Amino acid sequence: MDGPGAAVTVGPPVRIGPNAITRVAEALRHQQGADRLAEVFGRAGLGHYLRCPPQHMVDEGEVVRLHAVLRERLGAAAARRIGRDAGARTGAYLLAHRIPRAARWLLRGLPAGAATRALTTAIGRHAWTFAGSARFAARAGRPVHLVLADCPLCRATRADSACCDFYAACFEHLFRALVHERATVRETACAALGADACRFEVHW
Repeated sequence: MDGPGAAVTVGPPVRIGPNAITRVAEALRHQQGADRLAEVFGRAGLGHYLRCPPQHMVDEGEVVRLHAVLRERLGAAAARRIGRDAGARTGAYLLAHRIPRAARWLLRGLPAGAATRALTTAIGRHAWTFAGSARFAARAGRPVHLVLADCPLCRATRADSACCDFYAACFEHLFRALVHERATVRETACAALGADACRFEVHW
C-alpha cells in the first residue's frame, strides 16, 4: 500500500485542437470587440494566446476553462452565439486546410447516404483532434446521430439550454459542404442539462 509520501504518477495532459481557442478568439473579437476579447481571455488565463495564437494541440483544460469563462462573463445566450460562430469558422478552416481537395470532390459526388457514411467514419477517425478526453460515436442514417460523452465544452456545467453550439455548427458546416447543402445539426441532449452525453442529430 502506498504511504503518504508515495509518488503519484500523473500522465501527460489531454490535448485538443487549437481551433477551440483560436476560432473562439476570432468570433469573440468579431461580435464583442477587442476589449471584451482581452477581458475573457485574461480571466481564463489565456491572454498569451492573443499575442501568440496556438499552432499545435493545446491542453484540454484550457479549452474547458475558456468556454466556462465565456458563459460566466457574457451569459449563456452570447456564449452560444460566439460558440456557433467559432464552430462555423472551424468547419471552414477544416475544409480549407485539413480535408484534401480530392476527398472533398469525391464526397460531393456521392449520394447523400454514402457521403454520410464516409464523413462520419472520417470524423470518428479524427475525433481525438477535437474531442479531447470525450468519447465520440456516430451512426449514419436519416437522421445521422453524433454523440460526445463527457464533452469538454460543458463539463461540470449546469445550464438552462444545450450549450455545445461550437460542435453543432462545426458539424453542420461540414455536412452542408460535403453531404447536403440543406443539412442542419441540432443538439438534442446536453450534459449541461443532466443528460448522460451530448447528442446531435443531422437532418436534411
